[in-house]
Formats: sequence, structure tokens, C-alpha cells
Amino acid sequence: MLVIDTPGHESFTNLRSRGSSLCDVAILVVDLMHGLEQQTIESLTMLRKRGTPFVVALNKIDRCYDWKTCKDTPIRDALKVQAEGTVQEFRSRADSAKLQLQEQGVNSNIYWEMGDEDWTNSDFVPLVPTSAITGEGVQDILLLLCQIAQRKLWRQLMWCANLQATVLEVKAIDGLGMTVDVLVVNGYLREGDKAVFCTLDGPVVTEIRGLLTPPPSREMRIKSEYIHHKEIKGALGVKLIGNGLEKVMAGTPVMVVGEYDEEEDIKQEVMSDLSRLQDKLSTDKKGVMVQASTLGALEALLQFLREETKPPIPVSAIGIGTIHKRDVTKISIMNEKGSPEYATILAFDVPVERDARDHANDVNVRIFTADIIYHLFDQFTRFMEQLTEKRREEAAGIAVFPSIVKILPQHVFNQKDPIIVGVEVVEGILKVGTPLCVPALGGLTVGVVTSIECNGREQETAKKGTSVAIKIVNETNPTITYGRQFDASHSLYSQLSRASIDALKLHFKDKLENEDWRLVVKLKKVFNII
Repeated sequence: MLVIDTPGHESFTNLRSRGSSLCDVAILVVDLMHGLEQQTIESLTMLRKRGTPFVVALNKIDRCYDWKTCKDTPIRDALKVQAEGTVQEFRSRADSAKLQLQEQGVNSNIYWEMGDEDWTNSDFVPLVPTSAITGEGVQDILLLLCQIAQRKLWRQLMWCANLQATVLEVKAIDGLGMTVDVLVVNGYLREGDKAVFCTLDGPVVTEIRGLLTPPPSREMRIKSEYIHHKEIKGALGVKLIGNGLEKVMAGTPVMVVGEYDEEEDIKQEVMSDLSRLQDKLSTDKKGVMVQASTLGALEALLQFLREETKPPIPVSAIGIGTIHKRDVTKISIMNEKGSPEYATILAFDVPVERDARDHANDVNVRIFTADIIYHLFDQFTRFMEQLTEKRREEAAGIAVFPSIVKILPQHVFNQKDPIIVGVEVVEGILKVGTPLCVPALGGLTVGVVTSIECNGREQETAKKGTSVAIKIVNETNPTITYGRQFDASHSLYSQLSRASIDALKLHFKDKLENEDWRLVVKLKKVFNII
């Protein structure tokens, strides 16, 4: 029995999809304490779409209050020694999980309470309480998998000699170079075989230099001494060593050129499913570099950056394995393209060489590293927020927010420089630092707003509909006087220019509402701005 463990993180849809498409029967793990998570529902949808039979493991039963551990025992034996309150809590949580599954259109029941009709009904799913920590219920899972195989899958489980193998992962291993994890479902793989793989650059034909498996009862991802094989028979997971495997695409088939096969036909068949994967790994002209430990992790990270972040983070370059000096040089070109914020490497679960870090400091490239996707996103988001705030501060002297204000004649406190008057904001946003003018008087410059006060308190902005007192200073023409050059019959407008509008678009776009942008369009006509 070969078990494929797929990540639970919501971004690893591609790996779960790959695993569900390869398996004959699946175990859907549901947290008994929290019920169905979003990624659980996603996995459930995949399994039902492909018609894959599955059992549901209600995991973490040992988290029920006052649970008495019975290590590695069948779950019914473990339940017999529990207190009545503990069993009631389990029943309550199991019923809640059944209800959530029912909401997804899945009929289910605790497996020992299922009748013969339930077992024959292909839509009925057995629930198995388990604990991954204590091993309780694991025997029950294995028993159910054997029963499902005998009842429903005996035809498709029959082994055949024709090779059926799929690439699960592509990963760089110290001492071995770039390796490929392959699931051999049927047939044989032998050392020395001429294997054909699918890559973004076309098919790759290479001689299999090594077939490795971990020691018995160990996972492929746990570091240990590998066992070398001359021949592998399916079904088995194997790590394959060969030349030119750097760009092999996960999820694609592996084929062997036999004695009587045409190599070109094999190449064409291997490349037939590439279009879907090409879309996932496409890059933008401007964006960050993304480096991950495996191709599956790379796909997941790209999906997260493009679909789950708001706004999406563009990616201009991708890679697998250790970050080298050449990677830093490659992404440093973003500084020359006028996008220094994208001179950034997002490194997911990969080491960074020392000379790469030193070179990054020299060419102003940032390297963010993390073992969790969310942490990587948080680091880059914080950097972008700091950069945006810095750019806003630099652009504050150029950007002018649109506004039209009406002077309140009964609230004129000082007629000469500095002019202090009460105003009502008729349209837009009035900010400290806004230059005001009177278009009706040939664009007469009144001055710059140096302070805004409302109910005795100073504030930075005043929005449409509010009445405030403002101080206006005119350093170039301090003799301008209210009541002489202008009065309350004239509305005051923010003095916009092409440069100020461009600065608004570039740095303050999210600070303006739709009606504020409509006012910008209106003022462009007033000031004849093209």
C-alpha cells in the first residue's frame, strides 16, 4: 500500500489535485474539533469530481475532554474505556461533522453503525474516529481501505506490466543534484532506462542514473540514507536521478523509450498535457522573483501571490532550489527598469548562499525567506506598505487633492495675510498644504492652506459637507486681502496641475473615492489640463 500525503495549506491546491488524480482510494482528514475547513471542502470536491472512493478520518479524537489514551488500539475498544461525558462530547462533535458533510451533499455515518444498504450505496461515506498522535483508530482506517479495495476496486487494482508513472515533485538534494520524485503505479523502471520527461522547454530524454527509496516505514521527505535499486516495480514512490531534470514539470507522465518504440512519438505523447502547467508558471514583464524548494511549492506560491493576495503581486522570474549570486543579478534589473520595489526575491523553504546575500546588499536587492507562505507574504506586504508611505511623503508636496470650498461670510476672522475664514467643503477633500485659487477671477492665487480647525481641534483634512475654519498663507503675494481682490461670492478651488494629478494617480489612488475622481476630471476642464 502506497500512501501519498498532500499538504493541507489552502494554497497547495495543485498538489492535492495531483494526489487525488493519482490515487485509487483516499483518506479525507477532518479535524473533529473544528469541522470542515475550506481546503477540506476543496479536497472533497476534487474527490467527488473524479469519482474517487474515500473514507473520512475524524482526527484528534484524543482532544475530547478527559480522553483516556489507549495507544494503537481499535477505536471501539478505546471508546469503551472512556467516561460517559467524553463519549457524549465525541458523539456531539461527530454529529456536527456529519451535518457539515450533509451540507456538502455527502451522506455519512460512523462506519460500525452503517447497515448493508449503506455499504452498497456508493454515495455513503464511512467515518472513522482517529488520533494521529496516539494511533487510535489507525487499524480501523487500514481495515476499511482493504474492504473498499476488495468490494469496489479489485479490477482497477490488478497490476499490469505497462509503465504508468507520474512526476510528483522536482527537488534539489544536496549531493545528488536535481531529483524527481516519481509515483510508479504500474510496470517497471530500471536503472539505465532511457526516460522521457516533460519540461517548459520541450521534452527531455535522459538515462536513469539512480533509483532511490527511503528506508522502510520512512517518508521520502525525511532526511535519511536512501536505498539504491536496480529495478522498481509499481506501485511505489521512487526518487529518480538523471541529467537535465531542472525544468521537469510535476504532474506530467514519465515514459520510457522501449526497444521497438519511436522516440519522437514518445516525446509528443509526454508533452501533450503541458498547456495547463504553462499557464500556472507564466511570468510577467515586471515583478518579483519567486524561488521555492520544489515545483509543487512553486506552483502553490504563484497561485497564492496571483489569486489570494489583494492586490496581486506580479512575478517576473521563478526558480527551484538554492538562491545563487546569478539569481540576485537577474532580478536586480528591476532597479534599472524603474521598479525598485520588485528587485525582491521571495524565497520559500530554500537556503541562500552567503555570496548571494552579500551581492544582494551591493545591488539593492531584498531577499525575504520563510518556511510558511503566509509569513513570506506578510514580509513583502510590510515592505510595500513602508515603501508606499515613504513615496507618499515624498509626493505630498506635489500631489494636490481636489476640492471646492465656499467661504462663509459670517465667519471671516482675519482678512489679510494670514487670511482666516470659515468655509464649507462643497466638493472633494480639503487638505493642509492645498493651494487655493479663484478661477472666476482669472485664476487668482489666494494662497496655501496651512491649517484646518473644527470645533477647536486641528485636523489634516476636511471632507465634503463639513464646515471648518482655515488659515491661508500667500508668501508670494502677502498683500492679498479678503473683501478687496476676492470675497464670499467667489468659490475657492484646489489649484491642480498635470504633475499633481499624476502624483495622485501614482501614490494616492486608494485615498480618493469615485466622486473625487469625477471632480478631478471637472477641474481638469477648469484649468485646461490636457
